Amino acid sequence: MTNLLRDHAQLFDSPGPWTTIYVDGSTGTVDGLANDEILPRSVAQEMKDAGAPEQDVEAALRALGTSAKGLPDPVTRYVLVNDGTAVVDEFLPGALVGLAVTATGPIPDLTPLVRHTPEDFAYIVAEVGHHGGEVYLRFADGDEAHITSGDPDSVIEGDTDHTRKLGSGGWAHKRMQQHAEKVWKMNAGEVASEIDRIAAEHRAQLIIVAGDIRARQLVADEVSHESRAKLSIIESNTRAAGADEETFLEQVQQLVALTMADRQRALLERLAEKEGRGTRTSAVGRGAVIAALQQAQVESLLLETTAWDGETLLALDSAPWVALSEADTAGTGVLGTVPAVAGLLRAAALTDAQVTMYPSGALQEKPIAALLRWPTGPDVPAAG
Repeated sequence: MTNLLRDHAQLFDSPGPWTTIYVDGSTGTVDGLANDEILPRSVAQEMKDAGAPEQDVEAALRALGTSAKGLPDPVTRYVLVNDGTAVVDEFLPGALVGLAVTATGPIPDLTPLVRHTPEDFAYIVAEVGHHGGEVYLRFADGDEAHITSGDPDSVIEGDTDHTRKLGSGGWAHKRMQQHAEKVWKMNAGEVASEIDRIAAEHRAQLIIVAGDIRARQLVADEVSHESRAKLSIIESNTRAAGADEETFLEQVQQLVALTMADRQRALLERLAEKEGRGTRTSAVGRGAVIAALQQAQVESLLLETTAWDGETLLALDSAPWVALSEADTAGTGVLGTVPAVAGLLRAAALTDAQVTMYPSGALQEKPIAALLRWPTGPDVPAAG
């Protein structure tokens, strides 16, 4: 399950109604400033028209009364309201992905949030030098708040005695240079240990090392085999005076984007391999995937961003969580009819399945597929 779904999974424990708000929150122009006054009233009216409780309308008005002023445009606003409280209230960088939404229903709809930030994974940036380095945990969605224990930014300070490398010239100079190399390596070992610890704890998919040319190589040599397989070096001494911070950040984002694309491509390759071998450990199409979700069988759900727009599913109050119709609810109570993708994301979160979103057409004939935890039995008819 993506970190985003994991972080919000507890929302599904609370009964509805829920109001989902996904709107343009930019305030960089005169029109945008006026929008700060118009938007809350407009959303409130839409909520009333949808039958939202009055206390939820008031909670939305309070939340939307907080402006995005000072944030770089464009900015998108995502708010989830339940029982008189704005349970989620986020400013998202970038323009709307798809249409604006103001809707009230029986479950929280995370679809706009997932579409806006379709891929999320932990990565590490280490900036190293003679005296140690800083190790930062980051997430592909730009978040830095996923850490539940320890400090989000770890600073490693090693032994600073004789860390200045000396020029060649005689036995004494050589001995001093060798000692400096030992100190550097010890400091590199401390940084590498911290990288390994954070990478294992947060399942980091990318490790970036930058800084002094010798120090970054020493760190790269000291990390574990598992960390080394995910490591990229940026040949920039970011700790030096006058370092080009903007270029460094661009290089980091390029590496993050490449990692994201590699992860998505690897899932598609796994899907094609499983389909080709006939291992019955994949499902393609609406009926097959929902049947697998109902059995908590889905390891990874692959979903196109525009899949099933305008279509609905039934949200259930307990396992199997989602159904195509009342005929396959397994006697479970029906919470109500919900947007199809909202129902799928909820079922994925409640069964600990990973979710990856793809652009339209990436999955070819069927906009939904899944990699399964164990093989299916006889063929499952695929509807739609």
